[in-house]
Amino acid sequence: MTGKTHSAVTRRFGIGLVALALVATACTSGDAETQSSADPAETEAEAAELSITPETGGEEIAPNTPIRVSAEHGAITDVQVDQAVVTEAAVEGEGAEGDLYAMTGTLNEDGSEWISDWNLRPGAEVVVTATAENEAGEETELTTEFTTLDAVPGRRLELVSNFPSSGDTVGVGMPVVINFDLPVTNKAQVENSMNVVAEQETAGAWNWITDQMAVFRPEEYWEPHQNVTVDLNLAGVEASEGVYGVTNYQIDFEIGRELIATMHVPDHEMVIEVDGEQERVIEVSNGAANRHFDTTSTGTHVLMERYEHLTMDSATVGIPEDDPGSYLVDVQYAVRTSNSGEFVHEASYNTNIGSANTSNGCTNLRMDDARWFFENTLMGDVLDTTGTDREFEFDNGWGYWQKSWDEWLEGSETGEPQMTTDGTPGSVHGEDL
Repeated sequence: MTGKTHSAVTRRFGIGLVALALVATACTSGDAETQSSADPAETEAEAAELSITPETGGEEIAPNTPIRVSAEHGAITDVQVDQAVVTEAAVEGEGAEGDLYAMTGTLNEDGSEWISDWNLRPGAEVVVTATAENEAGEETELTTEFTTLDAVPGRRLELVSNFPSSGDTVGVGMPVVINFDLPVTNKAQVENSMNVVAEQETAGAWNWITDQMAVFRPEEYWEPHQNVTVDLNLAGVEASEGVYGVTNYQIDFEIGRELIATMHVPDHEMVIEVDGEQERVIEVSNGAANRHFDTTSTGTHVLMERYEHLTMDSATVGIPEDDPGSYLVDVQYAVRTSNSGEFVHEASYNTNIGSANTSNGCTNLRMDDARWFFENTLMGDVLDTTGTDREFEFDNGWGYWQKSWDEWLEGSETGEPQMTTDGTPGSVHGEDL
């Protein structure tokens, strides 16, 4: 069966076959005529022949070169890949040792070919040991050694930031946001190097918001109450010409309960449902809508960062002091819903909460409701707003649900969905390598 195999699994299988072969050849006596209980066809089976590329002695092999193991007259039972980084490219990131760099591979149906799933570490001494067995259970082993090209200082793709972080519990609308330090031009290879694994299978896809920012979103909201792992197999990927990743990362987070908040702005209230049950109705005051800026945006918002205390200054969103509509106010329990300055926050000074929309575009709440919202919502929870003529832009904060699934999938460089239980849809290796 075609599938990805880990070397430890195949090694155990190989050892079992060797043990059986030893038992079969040990049943003879020194005085008796030597006879074989094996089928004559088995004793005459041709020895398995192995070949490995890159070959022994190769120097400065491009890190995005695949390892290929081929077998004739037998089936591959084990492939071990050991990589020792010996140059300054050995950047030790979070969890840099152990399983993050264990090389897996895909074995074809008849066991005659194995191809590595991921790229090689730059600046490494690589030892590949492969084992195959013929029809008689006889083993053949082959080892090759080569070195990979170093990653040049200043041309090493690094992870600058990510949302969420390992250990976070987030809402069902949470995207996976990856920010790189350098522009990526080989986007398909980088997309295929970032594998999202969830307990509940769903289709998702990466989009490139900029050349340095990739975002993963599922087709529909995440199923609640599950764990998600993002494996960033960046070591060896050629992000652009001569620019290689050097470090692998793993992000583990949890999808919590499903919290969906809805607001129809003319109604002056927010309805909150948790796991499909109405939890709370909160009176609000939204934007006065005298102009584009102070109109609360219509669309699907995802809750972002939060502040227990925040000074809201219109100068930070392009309205300087003394201009019409400028403001400078201190608020409590502020939760961001866009990058253009929209927050859900306490506004005890607003006497129109529940009766009129008079804010500068934010969603104003009374103190007790603002505190409840701050304490009971998560990054990644959903706020779905309707009833205004200002459309929420998909790239204004985390407005990624503003795109339909078909539109989102069109923005993927691979053009294919990534199933969260099946791995990435394409190759991470360089073209024609």
